[in-house]
Amino acid sequence: MASHDLSLPRVKPPTTIASEASLSAHIARFAARLRSHGIDLSLSDEVDGLLALQLVDIRTEEEVLFALRTALKINRQHWSIFNLIFDQMWRHADSPAALPEPRENKRKTADRTPSGFRPKERTPTRDEVGENNECNKAGGYTPEEQMRHKTFDECTSEDFVAMQQLLDRLAGMLKTRYSRRRILAKRGDVVDLRHSFRGSLAFGGEMIELSKTTRAVELPHLVLLCDTSGSMDSHSRFLLMFALSLKKVAPRSETFAFNTRLTRLTHWLSPGNVTSTVEQLARGVDDWSGGTRIGACLLEFTDSWLTQTVCSDTTLIILSDGLDQGDPDLLKEAMVRLRRRARRIIWLNPLMGDDRYRPEAKGMKTALPYIHQLAPAHSLSALEAMLPLLAT
Repeated sequence: MASHDLSLPRVKPPTTIASEASLSAHIARFAARLRSHGIDLSLSDEVDGLLALQLVDIRTEEEVLFALRTALKINRQHWSIFNLIFDQMWRHADSPAALPEPRENKRKTADRTPSGFRPKERTPTRDEVGENNECNKAGGYTPEEQMRHKTFDECTSEDFVAMQQLLDRLAGMLKTRYSRRRILAKRGDVVDLRHSFRGSLAFGGEMIELSKTTRAVELPHLVLLCDTSGSMDSHSRFLLMFALSLKKVAPRSETFAFNTRLTRLTHWLSPGNVTSTVEQLARGVDDWSGGTRIGACLLEFTDSWLTQTVCSDTTLIILSDGLDQGDPDLLKEAMVRLRRRARRIIWLNPLMGDDRYRPEAKGMKTALPYIHQLAPAHSLSALEAMLPLLAT
């Protein structure tokens, strides 16, 4: 008889996962630069761009340019700006006048640089992007950009408010995921003849006004499992802030904390004072900043909460460094159950912010075959690069 493990779907090797995460991160930065110069892009456009690059040879610059320009739906009037920013961020840097990469980025190039390209960061001149001074300032390394690339372990309590505002804005991008379902809307793009005829009955059959529909915004169903052990102490507070931001735009989301025990946090998440809410969570979670038994906690989740919170459209997000002190067999059993039930499992690991990191810890190596995506979670920019995964 074949063993149970042989029936499980295979996932991509860690090297492929890291490469896709790097490409996703670079597209997120590229889209942010385009937005700062007045080109409107949604999160679904970023997803289309990422999918388009899987259909072309990314080592050929012209193919990448045309694929992105088409997938991102760039208007002809913006082609010159698009081409300029593409040259800066996707082609090889061969100009001696190019600015060096900011110091905060040098140790993270492995998780934010797509293979085949060496990003080039240079502020566009006034002649290149127009006479708008704001456009020129947007291309520089602003305080907001510094906050986006600042690692969570470098952040202080004074950064809480600014970080929460950026996280709220980041989570709001999830509202751009459109469903196939259509709903009535005054500014819809498609005429609903049936509803229009029905409305005309009130005016004796005269069709005074046409009813229109638009595609409904489909919010993702998320379940977050956040590691609050001692090794995650410098990251867990910011990751819980991220969970709080997601809860505001995705009401169906559920949040749990785990270390040596599992604690449901959903009913504690409040959109009020962020700092006090996070501190309340820290006081209410047993063994906060203590040890960690990932396998036992995830198995407890599958026993007590799996059928209530996870279904076929659920994206399960595990926020952990994978440093498990428990039995790996328990973690393997839990991951098998989660893989069967959830639509997608994304593991966010802060240690991936270091390009020397390899998923060789006992817990991470055990969980890796059962997850769909392994991605970094050491900074705001890393979380931003992960968002397109929630929109597919």
